[in-house]
Amino acid sequence: MSPRTATPRHYLMCRPVHFTVDYSINPWMDPAKPTDTGTALAQWDQLHALFQRLGHTVELIEPLPGLPDMVFAANGATTLDGRVLGARFRHPERAAEGPAYADWFRARGWRVKDAEHVNEGEGDLLVVGERVLAGTGFRTEAAAHAEAREFLGREVVPLRLVDPRYYHLDTALAVLSDTEVMYHPPAFDAASRAVLERLYPDALLADADDARVFGLNAVSDGANVVLPEAAVRLAERLRERGFTPIGVDLTELLRAGGAVKCCTLELRH
Repeated sequence: MSPRTATPRHYLMCRPVHFTVDYSINPWMDPAKPTDTGTALAQWDQLHALFQRLGHTVELIEPLPGLPDMVFAANGATTLDGRVLGARFRHPERAAEGPAYADWFRARGWRVKDAEHVNEGEGDLLVVGERVLAGTGFRTEAAAHAEAREFLGREVVPLRLVDPRYYHLDTALAVLSDTEVMYHPPAFDAASRAVLERLYPDALLADADDARVFGLNAVSDGANVVLPEAAVRLAERLRERGFTPIGVDLTELLRAGGAVKCCTLELRH
């Protein structure tokens, strides 16, 4: 097995200063269960520090009051070759996040396109080498896939999600390298499973237990894979393939349906 090589990445994150769960837009969110913003901040700080220890550059966007889910930076945009496809959220509770992230990019000279169709950023648009895997079924509209293809200039492969627990593509599939992914097959319809089997015949398949703890909501730099620490079996299988899995505790943020990848938007210049 060839040794894995880590590539320094550039990330955008948002501290969960205003984190809470006071509405429900996915099966993980229950406003009746109390959340602890202090715990969310402490867990997020550990993730932020870990990325820096791994040699990655991390920038921060200012969290805005009234937007408790703004911590999930991956949903804020999709970036590729210096271009930014802005996000347009399905639910009104998150609508203001799209312009906030677009303004951050514009202020720094990125070429930004405001989305015409609902897309929830890297939650549903995952760059894998020369293609973009594009989720739909719960949040991002199918029409947004064509918009992404035209603006980003890459092949876009539609995938339909069918389990409401895995409402974004990044909760059911993780990018490991330019040619490798891991995913949970039952999260997809039969046609999408067939596509994934054809494109990635050697993909790592996650079982229900690891998917349930958001083990697939992971971030890889090509060698290190940061994922929820409860995904024990998935970590073992990554290690068998030469990756270095690094477990983190983001259980407080999981109360809103997010983990490592949700907190991390990659900036591709």
